[in-house]
Amino acid sequence: MFNSALNIIHDEHRSLAAVVQGLRHLVGEYRLGRLPADFSLLRAIVFYLDEFPQKRHHPKEDAYLFARLQLRTRTADSIIEQLREQHAAGTDYVAALHATLERFEAGKTGGREDFSAAVEAFADDILRHMALEESALIPLARRHLSGEDWVDISVAFGENGDPRFVADAEHDFAGLFDRIMALAPATGDRNYGRT
Repeated sequence: MFNSALNIIHDEHRSLAAVVQGLRHLVGEYRLGRLPADFSLLRAIVFYLDEFPQKRHHPKEDAYLFARLQLRTRTADSIIEQLREQHAAGTDYVAALHATLERFEAGKTGGREDFSAAVEAFADDILRHMALEESALIPLARRHLSGEDWVDISVAFGENGDPRFVADAEHDFAGLFDRIMALAPATGDRNYGRT
C-alpha cells in the first residue's frame, strides 16, 4: 500500500513543482516584456499555492506522514523538524506573494520587482523543501512505516485529489493547471532543485 501513498505524494509534488516553474516562467516573461501581466491568472496561481500545499498537502504530511514516522523511529526527527519549520515559513512566503501581487496589480512603484522577488523566494523554498522530502524523508518512511501506516496515509492523501485532474468547488484546479502548463515551457518530472 505504500506505493499508492507515495504515488499520490510524488504526483502532488510534481504538480506543485510544475505550477511553481510555470509561475517563474511567467514572471520572467513579464520582466522581459514578452507578455503582458495576466493578473487573473496570477491571482489564481497564488490562490492555488495558498490553498493546495498550505491547506491540504502540508497539513496531511504533518498529521500523517511525519507523525507516523516519529512513532516508528526517532532517526527522522531532525529532518521532520526542518520540514515542519519550512511548512510554517511557507505561510509567510504565501502572504508575501499575496501582498506583492496586490502592489504589482495596483501599479505601485516596484510592484513587479517585489512580486518577482517574492516568487523567487517562494519557489526556492518550496522546491528545496520537496527535494528534502523526496531524498531524505521518504526513504526513511519506506524503511520504517508499517502497512497499516501506509493505508492511513494513502486514505488521507487520497482525499486531496490531484489538482491536475480534480475540480475544486471553490476553484477549478484542473483548469488552472492546464492553463499554466499551456503557457509555461516543459519543466520535467520532479525538477524540484531547478532555479
